[in-house]
Amino acid sequence: MRKLVLLGGGYGNMRILLRLLPNSLPQDVEITLIDRTPFHSMKTEFYALAAGTESDQDVRVDFPVHERLKVVNGEILEIGLEEKCIFMDNGQRIAFDELVIGLGCEDKYHNVPGADQYTYSIQTIGQSRQTYQTLLGLPSNAVVGIVGAGLSGIELASELRESRDDLQIKLFDRSPRILRDFPERLSNFVKKWFDTHNVEVVSNSNITKVEPSLLYNHEETIPVDAVVWTAGIQPVKPVRDLGLESDSSGRVVINKYHQLPEYTNVYVVGDCAALPMAPSAQLAEEQAEQIVKVLKMNWKGEELPETMPEIKLKGFLGSLGKKQGFAYLADRTVTGRIARLMKSGVLWMYKWHNG
Repeated sequence: MRKLVLLGGGYGNMRILLRLLPNSLPQDVEITLIDRTPFHSMKTEFYALAAGTESDQDVRVDFPVHERLKVVNGEILEIGLEEKCIFMDNGQRIAFDELVIGLGCEDKYHNVPGADQYTYSIQTIGQSRQTYQTLLGLPSNAVVGIVGAGLSGIELASELRESRDDLQIKLFDRSPRILRDFPERLSNFVKKWFDTHNVEVVSNSNITKVEPSLLYNHEETIPVDAVVWTAGIQPVKPVRDLGLESDSSGRVVINKYHQLPEYTNVYVVGDCAALPMAPSAQLAEEQAEQIVKVLKMNWKGEELPETMPEIKLKGFLGSLGKKQGFAYLADRTVTGRIARLMKSGVLWMYKWHNG
């Protein structure tokens, strides 16, 4: 039996499973999925779990069940490309013929002293649970700093405001205006929501140090009771330890078939892959569609095409609490209730297709 091993049960590898199971997997191929949890976690919703507006069960989907799919739970110690083997921290070794690395990312602290010690995270479901427990336990009028005003920071700040209207929330943005790479109308809508709901956006910020109860923004010190870090990501340590060619963000360089150039039996999907677009669930799923086609052609002994279709993303959807949202789709801006309903609909469809 050929052994296809999937590292990580994120959006990319879930799409691969959806396309191969139950009826498109060749009879001589078996799949092993390795993940630290026994379910797929919807990372795009971790902000709501951390804010306390959605439960743990709301952000989980079961992995599919199939006689030739084995799910292994645990932590990966090392990826052995030469050995064609995955080394687990419990001593287990899992061999592969084809490998898809979809292990996602972790926070990148940009060498800011104290950031890794004194901030909370929403990168994993476990970290999001811990963040929720901390935020839940804060007293009234406590100050929460959210470092990073990308999509995750914006959604966390807005959801936390709806969950805890008694907290002081400060959102630190390095840019002069929020979502500066998108139309000003979008920025203005989000900023107005924050102003109306008493969330302070600290523009042109530069967090230089974090202490247990202090944030250093430039030369200013700001008292805080808790800090959540959403200011950058990097591939997880087992991928960084491979020492492969990477881009400026540390993402691994791949060829047009999403393979490692020197190990064409190894594919990289999602946040670990160097692509011209920013990492996202949508990008991982589009990659996965192409990886499945390449796998099937290889299994059939067919020659791969000279070129692969260009990946085109539809845009993004963001929420501002449960009633308002914003979207940028096909170079068009959508704001308000309609955008929020669109996001809710996409989430429902995702659960329906994968559940």
